Amino acid sequence: MKTKIIGTGYYVPETVVTNHDLERIMDTSDAWIVERTGIHERRFAKKTEETTTTMAYEASKRAIDNAGIAPEEIDFIIFATLSPDYFFPGCGVLLQRMLGLHKKEIGALDIRTQCTGFIYALSIADQFIRTGMYKTILVVGSEMHSMGLDMTTRGRAVSVIFGDGAGAVVVRASEDGSGILHTNLHANGEFAEELAMTCPGCHAGHYDGDPAKYGAENAGPFDAVFINETILKNALHYPYMNGQLVFKTAVVKFVETIMEALQSTGKTPSDIDMLIPHQANLRISKFIQKRMGLRDDQVWNNIQRYGNTTAASIPIALAEAVEAGAIQRGDLLCLAAFGSGFTWGSALLYY
Repeated sequence: MKTKIIGTGYYVPETVVTNHDLERIMDTSDAWIVERTGIHERRFAKKTEETTTTMAYEASKRAIDNAGIAPEEIDFIIFATLSPDYFFPGCGVLLQRMLGLHKKEIGALDIRTQCTGFIYALSIADQFIRTGMYKTILVVGSEMHSMGLDMTTRGRAVSVIFGDGAGAVVVRASEDGSGILHTNLHANGEFAEELAMTCPGCHAGHYDGDPAKYGAENAGPFDAVFINETILKNALHYPYMNGQLVFKTAVVKFVETIMEALQSTGKTPSDIDMLIPHQANLRISKFIQKRMGLRDDQVWNNIQRYGNTTAASIPIALAEAVEAGAIQRGDLLCLAAFGSGFTWGSALLYY
């Protein structure tokens, strides 16, 4: 028995933000962004109308419809995001409520492994299906990055990369040979702060004798600081990324996790019908493609249009490729991601 993806769906907001739009609000250029990331445009949600959960709801409805099932057949939800509607509770229960599944009181699990969130979520769903604990699981990745980006010259190295959107899949047990063959999950917290948004948070409560380190001027041993004037003044509440370190590590770990999946199943790169990498950077994807010896039609990239949508990038790309007819039933797919944590992993499956 394997875990099979029976439905896919995605949603991206209507508002298109081009590189030329960003030129008007920060010191950057279309050429600079395209050369370093491959991105031409991204989508931003409507702040007064859309949230991470509402986008997930739209993607989920489409995945459920694509699967040909009723929402009531879902008996578990796994939701991956780094940009939840609330600090708590997580988006899983909010999506459950929007889908009308709160009356069934099904479980809802939130995953916080950032760019690798969907791979982690899909792997967990696979274990639940294989053990028979659940029959039909909704796996979602959704992000509303635009609500927390520094849209000034100061934040341009990070802000030009990210976009909003959501993707979802429905999975069930399969005995026809299709489904997930292998997943692997990895993490190394040594460089956790090299790609992070550390504020708001409560780390100042872990007093280490250097209160200025976290912007807490007079922190005592029990004084946790969620957010304060120093954090705001120094823009510590925006994401930080050590771009060079992330790039150098990503190109190594991407290849390692893909090869681990292939070797564990006796496959080779030439067996892959479609590789869908997390849309971190087009240069990274092209590097992986070259290292793996894959043709252009064996790799799906959409970062050019949507930017990096983190946990949503793989399910968006998967649903888009299915919709475009680039993926057919029976195709061997490899999904792979690397991101904050650092975390990385991959999934190999027959679609």
